Amino acid sequence: MEVKIGVLHAPREIVLESGQTPEEVERAVSDALAGKSQLLSLVDDHGRKVLVPADRLAYVELGEPTARKVGFSAL
Repeated sequence: MEVKIGVLHAPREIVLESGQTPEEVERAVSDALAGKSQLLSLVDDHGRKVLVPADRLAYVELGEPTARKVGFSAL
């Protein structure tokens, strides 16, 4: 699943592909925003951990990964 994270005062969003379920990601975001955790911690498909301070979260967007099209099309 594709996760986009907006960070306050950062020019670009963080985009990662995660094997976590939407419910797991939503629970992690809710815990961070509720103050249960100081950091939003997510793991991407390559096993890398992404940590974002909870007080710097602007938004989190959950969605399906976009399939990349390969090939040429006729004009």
